[in-house]
Amino acid sequence: MLRGADALLICAGAGMGVDSGLPDFRGPEGFWRAYPPYRALGLRFEELADPVHFADDPELAWGFYGHRLGLYRSTVPHEGFGVLRAWARRPVRVFTSNVDGQFQRAGFADDVVAECHGSIHHLQCLTGCGQQVWPADGASVQVDPMTMRAAAPLPSCPACGGLARPNILMFGDWSWDPARTQPQLDAHTGWLRSLRAEGRRLAVVEIGAGTAVPTVRRQAELASASSGALVRINVREPAVRHGRGVGIAAPAAATLLALDEHLRGPAGRG
Repeated sequence: MLRGADALLICAGAGMGVDSGLPDFRGPEGFWRAYPPYRALGLRFEELADPVHFADDPELAWGFYGHRLGLYRSTVPHEGFGVLRAWARRPVRVFTSNVDGQFQRAGFADDVVAECHGSIHHLQCLTGCGQQVWPADGASVQVDPMTMRAAAPLPSCPACGGLARPNILMFGDWSWDPARTQPQLDAHTGWLRSLRAEGRRLAVVEIGAGTAVPTVRRQAELASASSGALVRINVREPAVRHGRGVGIAAPAAATLLALDEHLRGPAGRG
């Protein structure tokens, strides 16, 4: 599938970052292992990833997202990202639900990455004053590791001075600003259409995308529907239920390195 492809689509969920040391928040126990203070409060990931907290308890909201912002800034992408970069000698695009910016950090150009849930590295105004989405480069959030609450000053809008929030699509989020993400998704759709129109062979490598929020899995299955060239890498849920493709029940980094070694073997040379 990979050797015969003219283009490559990488679809990635939270499992992609596990080998870099990032939590995947799988179930309450997995989340609480990563963030013990929230166990004491009885708060699950779904309850914290809710935009309502920015209005009623901004220190709680920014405690959660501020910690994640610092974590993602300090995380080094694992070796599997380098493998995918090496495979990008052919046309490549990334579709991901991850908000961590790890693909860009690993060297992928911003204009080939579609972040369907937005990015923690960008902010939007909570008041809706009209300020366009802006980079979070200058934002710094101090978080008490015992209470997971943020200390003032919290990130603010450069236009009106009101409270800022991450430009991330949260649960039950009617105030998310898609102005940055929608052009990414439009470019992604246009690219897939052009490949089909030109009759080019597409291979899809899906990594760490679960069924709880199946956006990435569905995208991978739809994109590979005509070719059947889907490689699904998933420790817990590797099955390819539409009957076309290959499922591999193994971690991201080790699997990508093994596939790369196989591709570099005698059959992959010349």
